[in-house]
Amino acid sequence: MAIRFYIVLFVCGLGFSQTTDSIIDGSNNTLKTIEVKPDSTEVKGFVDNEYAAQIDEKWLEELYSNALFDTIYKSVTELDFKAVDFPELSTDTLKARLKELDARTPFNVEYNPSLESVIKSYLKHRRNSIQKLISLSAYYFPMFERELDLYDIPLEVKYLAIVESALKPRARSRVGATGLWQFMFSTGKMYGLDVSSYVDERSDPIKSTEAAAKYLAKLYSIFGDWDLALAAYNSGPGNVSKAIRRSGGYKNYWNIRHNLPRETAGYLPAFLANMYIFEYAEEHGFKKIKPELAYFETDTVRVKEMITLDQVSEVTGTPIEELQFLNPSYKLDIIPFIKDENYTLRLPRDVVGAFVTNEDSIYAFARAEFNKREKPLPQFSNADEKVRYRVKSGDYLGKISRMYGVRVSDIKRWNGLRNNDLSIGQRLTIYPRKPHVSTQQKVVPTTQTKPISGPVTIYIVKSGDSLWSISQKFPGVSIQNIKDWNGIGGSKLKPGMKLKIAKS
Repeated sequence: MAIRFYIVLFVCGLGFSQTTDSIIDGSNNTLKTIEVKPDSTEVKGFVDNEYAAQIDEKWLEELYSNALFDTIYKSVTELDFKAVDFPELSTDTLKARLKELDARTPFNVEYNPSLESVIKSYLKHRRNSIQKLISLSAYYFPMFERELDLYDIPLEVKYLAIVESALKPRARSRVGATGLWQFMFSTGKMYGLDVSSYVDERSDPIKSTEAAAKYLAKLYSIFGDWDLALAAYNSGPGNVSKAIRRSGGYKNYWNIRHNLPRETAGYLPAFLANMYIFEYAEEHGFKKIKPELAYFETDTVRVKEMITLDQVSEVTGTPIEELQFLNPSYKLDIIPFIKDENYTLRLPRDVVGAFVTNEDSIYAFARAEFNKREKPLPQFSNADEKVRYRVKSGDYLGKISRMYGVRVSDIKRWNGLRNNDLSIGQRLTIYPRKPHVSTQQKVVPTTQTKPISGPVTIYIVKSGDSLWSISQKFPGVSIQNIKDWNGIGGSKLKPGMKLKIAKS
């Protein structure tokens, strides 16, 4: 059965300048016009589709899972090139297709028994993985092709990212190579990829692809052969030149393969096998079904102050998992602000205008959040240490994940959570990865609300409201105030909900 992924764009409930906008109506997949009041936070008629939201959650879980990368890596290093019985693809048919493919690519894809065994092995044993990769490629391949074309790199090189990382931007090999194109630390630095405590641009899809294109162009200028350039990309130019010497001066990859490191010996066959399968996917029963929104329509905003992804999620209403997907290079989900560095926040295009319009207030909110942090940070914990955390009033998954240096998706996976809702007193299992607040901290009484002294205003939640946008309507009222007064643990609001607000 084909696997179909959808990516849904979310509309921010901050200030919009236009008077109308259009969204997809989840009930019948039609465009629906919504009314947006100028200079206000009210958006009428926006309701997300529950089924589509569940699909989003599965899609994002698939993006962050490392299982597919581990499977690909193992398959490359353990290729044995034994003959595979796969009658659905005859040798004659394969020879004819490889000849067609060879005519339109600079790579040497002529038939040989070793390549046939790899192709048939993948078709027979890895159909589910291949279908997932075909679905993921709808997002990544267009951006790869643009960067490769800028540097005159054959567009088929996009298939190299499948072998390198299984299209996982945070993939990390056993030796520390990281990202879609698996750059080592030193090579990444050499090609302009910033790696620091907060940022790892090896995980940035566009910047890492540009670096890979530059590196491959350099390797091609050295070897004058794309097969050898790919081999050098994997094992280094030195190992390729040694293999040429040991083989007696041969320059064809297939003639020097037995003198290459084991992983590299399976590297080009895996690349060519994936190229063949993707190019002839429909002939082998795979579905190239484009998601209704093939990939996010996005834009970037240069950050002016340090801000975290969960703070952005809080003020825009954009799910934290979506922001993590769009900004994979920020290791702790924190975007730093450093003089002379150009760090950007990538957002759904529908959110960018509202973010820019309200950025002064957003950064003020972020500063207030940072100022409330405990200082200095306590001692490090061991990576394999398990912590039992008790949810307090005002907690939400993004806040807890930042505290322990883990991802929201990790907390959900460790605790079997199907959504982002938390309840006061709920216990969570967490495996910390950075300094964290001691679990012996004073426990806040698990009362549902904190009493309000003085007059109270009742605010009725409208469609498109967020806790941040509501707090902006009442001078001196913070998001935490609203949570405390109404016993709210997360950040989800429902239209029609009544909130108690203290009158100033």
